[in-house]
Amino acid sequence: MSRRGTNIVRLAAASAAAGLVVAGIAVPAAGGAGLGLVSAAGTVDLKPVDLVEPPPAEVTIVQDAKGREIARFYEEYRQVVGFDEIAEVMKTAIVAIEDYRFYRHGAIDIEGTIRALATNLQAGRVSQGGSSITQQYVKQVLLNSADTQAQREAALETSYARKLNELRYAMGVEKKYTKDQILEKYLNIAYFGAGAYGVEAAAKRFFGVKAGRLTLPQAATLAGAVQDPNATDPNLGSKHRKRLLNRRDVVLNRMAELGKITQEEAAAAKATKLGYKGTKLPGGCESSTYPYFCLYVRHEILNNPDFGTTARARLELLNRGGLTIRTTIDPAMQAAADRAIRTYVHASDGPVAAEALVQPGTGAIRAMAASRRYGGSKARNEISYNLVADVEHGGGVGFQAGSTFKTFTLINALSQGMKLDDGLRAGAGYRAPGYSTFTNCKGANIGDPTHTVTNDEGSPGWKTLRTGTWNSVNTFFMELEQRVGLCETVTTARSLGIRRSDGRKLQEFETFTLGINEMDPVTVANAYAAIAARGRYCAPMAITRIIDRDGRATAYRPKCRQAIDPGVADATADVLSGVFTRGTMSGVGGIGRDAAGKTGTTDGYAAAWFAGFTPDLAAAVSIGDPRGSRDHKLTGVTIGGRYYGAVAGATLPGPIWKETMIGALRGVPPTSFPAVDSARFEGCSQECRPTPQPHGD
Repeated sequence: MSRRGTNIVRLAAASAAAGLVVAGIAVPAAGGAGLGLVSAAGTVDLKPVDLVEPPPAEVTIVQDAKGREIARFYEEYRQVVGFDEIAEVMKTAIVAIEDYRFYRHGAIDIEGTIRALATNLQAGRVSQGGSSITQQYVKQVLLNSADTQAQREAALETSYARKLNELRYAMGVEKKYTKDQILEKYLNIAYFGAGAYGVEAAAKRFFGVKAGRLTLPQAATLAGAVQDPNATDPNLGSKHRKRLLNRRDVVLNRMAELGKITQEEAAAAKATKLGYKGTKLPGGCESSTYPYFCLYVRHEILNNPDFGTTARARLELLNRGGLTIRTTIDPAMQAAADRAIRTYVHASDGPVAAEALVQPGTGAIRAMAASRRYGGSKARNEISYNLVADVEHGGGVGFQAGSTFKTFTLINALSQGMKLDDGLRAGAGYRAPGYSTFTNCKGANIGDPTHTVTNDEGSPGWKTLRTGTWNSVNTFFMELEQRVGLCETVTTARSLGIRRSDGRKLQEFETFTLGINEMDPVTVANAYAAIAARGRYCAPMAITRIIDRDGRATAYRPKCRQAIDPGVADATADVLSGVFTRGTMSGVGGIGRDAAGKTGTTDGYAAAWFAGFTPDLAAAVSIGDPRGSRDHKLTGVTIGGRYYGAVAGATLPGPIWKETMIGALRGVPPTSFPAVDSARFEGCSQECRPTPQPHGD
C-alpha cells in the first residue's frame, strides 16, 4: 500500500476508535446503539433502522388430486430451506469467501470497511464494497422488493448514500436476528446464476442434489458463484464455466488458508471436475404433463379476486408466493382421455380433438386432453392457447356445439309438463311462420320466415320427445322450441352454466336449439354433469386446497345450486340413454353401464361433438379445425390416418368418449340412473298421435 494509503488507514482506525465515519464511510463505536459521523455534510446520527423484509420470491407448486407435482410457477426459481437443511460445508465456504469475520463483528466489518475506504478515497469514488454478509443481505432485500426501475437502480448504485442506508438497515438486522438466522436468510435470497435463486435451487440446478447433501467442491463452487453470478453462469458456455472453476479454487484456497479444511482436502477438491449438471428448471405449462389443465389452474388464480385485489397482486402471488396448490386432476382419468384421443386423432392432423371430464355433484375437472401439444412451435404443429377451455381460462373461440344443445330444449319441455311420449309432427323442412314466432329474452321478435331448417339426421314425421331426441331431428326441435319458447330454452341453458367460449353473450336466435353458439368442452361437460347430478349444478372446479409459504391451508369447496328439478333431470337422462341403444350412437354402442348422451354435428360438418354422462362422470368431446371451422370443414378429411367423407358426432367424438369413459371408470363400481317418475313423465299429456289430416284431391 502507498504511504498515502497507509495514512488513510491510520486515520480511519483512529476515527473508528472514536466511533466516527470518515468521508461518508460508517465505522461504529463499540457497544453503541448508534453513532455520530463526520462528513462533508456535517454531523449525522447513524442509528439502526428496521428493514422491511418482504418474503423472497418462492416457487409455486401445482399438484394433482393425489399430491404429485404437475407444474411449477415462478418469477425466480427459489425454494427456501431452514438453516439445518443446508450442509455445514456450504455455510463454512460462503463465510470463508464472503465475510470470514462474520461471527465476530457486528453489523459492519471494521477491517473490511477500512480497507475499502482506503481504496475508495484513492479512487475518488466507491469502487470497493467491503460489505459484510449482513449488508449483502440488506442489498438483496432492497433489490428484491423494488417495484420500479428507479428503486432497482437505487438499490444497486455505487454511492455513499446507498452505503449509509445499507449500514442503517444492517444495524437493525443485527439487532433483530442471530448470526445463524442472518446467514440462513442470505443463503436463501442470494442469486447463484443459471436461473437459480437461493442455495436449495442452486444445489439442485448445478448438481442435482439438495442443499443439505452438498460436498466440499460443490459447496465451494456455489460459494464462488455469488460474487458475480452472471460472469460465472455455467449455462452460458465454456468460458463462464472456466471462470466458475477458477472461483471454486479461490474459495478452496481461502478455506485452507483459514484452517477450515486441510491443504490436502483443498488439493483433492481442486482435482475434481466442475460437475455441473444443468438440471432442467421445472415449471410453466409447456413443460407440464397436463398443459391444458395447468393453463386452467393458472387463469383460475389470475382471474379470481379471492387471490388478490389487482391482476398484478394475483400474478405476484402465483409467481412469487411459494404456494402449494392441490387440484382436481385425476392421473388415471387423464391417461384414459389421452389414450382415447391418440387412438383416433394424430397431433399432426389439421383438425383437433379436445375433451374434458367433470365429476357430477362437485364440478371437479378430472381431465383435460387434446390431440395437439401445447406450445408455440408451428413446426411441431403445437397450439398456443387452451383448446379445452373458454377464453377466461386461456382458451379461444371454441366450436359451435351443434345438436348437444337440443338437450336444453328437451329439459325445457319436460319442465313445462310435457311427457316422454308427447310429440310433434316434424317436416322435411322448418320455416318460422312469422317474425313473432320466436322472441328472445329482451322481448325482441327474431323469427326468420325466410330461412329453412332441414334435417341432417332422422326422417320427418311424427316424433315424440324420445324419438325426436334419439334421431336428432332438426325440424322436430325447431317445432319443439317454438312451442316451449326460445327465451325459456336459453334460460335453461344458462342455469346449467352455458356461456360462450369467447366470452361474448349467447346468440339468441331461433336456431339456438341447433347449437349455433361456440362452446368449449369444459363448459359442455359441466352442463351435462349437472343432469347426471339430478339437476344440481356445480361450477367447474380445479383447485381443492392451497397451502401458503407459512404452512397455512385453505380448502375450497364445490359451489353448487339446484338448477333444474331432479325429476326432470332423471327423465332427461332416461331419454338420452336411448341415444346409445336406439339413436345416433347405436352404431358405436354403450360402455357396459348406465350412460346417457347426445351427439352434435354442426351445419355443413364444420365441427362435431359428443357429450354424455354416467351418474359418476361426465365428458364432452369436440373436434374441429382451429384454422377456422367454416373454411376447413370436416368433409373429405384424413384424421388419425383414416379418410372420412364427413365427420359427425358419432363418427369420432362418440368413439373417443366411449373409449375414454371405459378407461376412466375402470375400477369404479357402476351406478344406475334413478328411475323415472312414471306418473309424472310416462305416457302423454295429450293425444299421443295427432288426428289424421284429410288428404286433398
